[in-house]
Amino acid sequence: MKERLTDALYGLGWGTVKTLPEPVAAALGRRIADTAWRRRGAGVRRLESNLARVVPDAGPARLSELSREGMRSYMRYWMESFRLPAWSKERIRTGFAPQDLHHLEEALASGRGVVLALPHMGNYDLAGAWVTTRLGVPFTTVAERLKPETLYDRFVAYREGLGMEVLPHAGGSAFGTLARRLRSGGLVCLVADRDLSSSGIEVEFFGEAAKMPAGPAMLAVQTGALLLPVTLWYDQSPVMRGQVHPPLEVPASGTRAEKAAVMTQHLADAFASGIKEHPQDWHMLQRLWLADLHRPPRPASDQSPGTEKP
Repeated sequence: MKERLTDALYGLGWGTVKTLPEPVAAALGRRIADTAWRRRGAGVRRLESNLARVVPDAGPARLSELSREGMRSYMRYWMESFRLPAWSKERIRTGFAPQDLHHLEEALASGRGVVLALPHMGNYDLAGAWVTTRLGVPFTTVAERLKPETLYDRFVAYREGLGMEVLPHAGGSAFGTLARRLRSGGLVCLVADRDLSSSGIEVEFFGEAAKMPAGPAMLAVQTGALLLPVTLWYDQSPVMRGQVHPPLEVPASGTRAEKAAVMTQHLADAFASGIKEHPQDWHMLQRLWLADLHRPPRPASDQSPGTEKP
């Protein structure tokens, strides 16, 4: 019943929100965000805990302000995502303005294949739609399998409708398919700041140990593709901003695993630089650092459901 209700709510969002005028949808998103923020559920508390690492000198009032801004940014992501299928090509082309785009253009022109790695910032679906629409470049990505299966199917259909090839995260075939796409000179885009497997690489992230996915670096090491970090953020305009960071070099020596570990740390450093500048646009409402993941769970009576971002 809970899964059917979740699927129905997402269906309502895609079916209703995309028909609203943009100012109305934006205002609705802010209202929902503020309501969730005031209720201080598990997701909001976790967001504040994560932001305390990012902005260590922030006091309680500043963290509270950042978490409110963060929830508004998070709901802007959802409002935009629900509406993206109804956006015109021109609206998508003008909806994203990345800095240092030449890094991506030069990487694509090299023919070596490109891996774009992003944290949970801004709206990476909009960035992806911009790549397929403005640059005319198709790409392959990976999506976490969601429950119910009908909800996963909705997200796959939604992203495929934006011009993306979507592979399921579960199963070992995704890596091989991604490698083939890269060896043929293709583009792969991966959200890569939270490890969903048992094979993540430990990194130092804002001064503490965390694990991030090995996939982006391993793909670059094994295929010779260029690995570019990208960070995203919002300002007060309707246009999302972004930064394409320089390619991360594959170390000249070491085993594949050692090379991937070095590159993943560099990736974490690039993510940290963007998140530090725009902490309110990092939508990390889950546990990330190992110190938090290894803590024993609280009693069931003290828990409330968090929020996962597909």
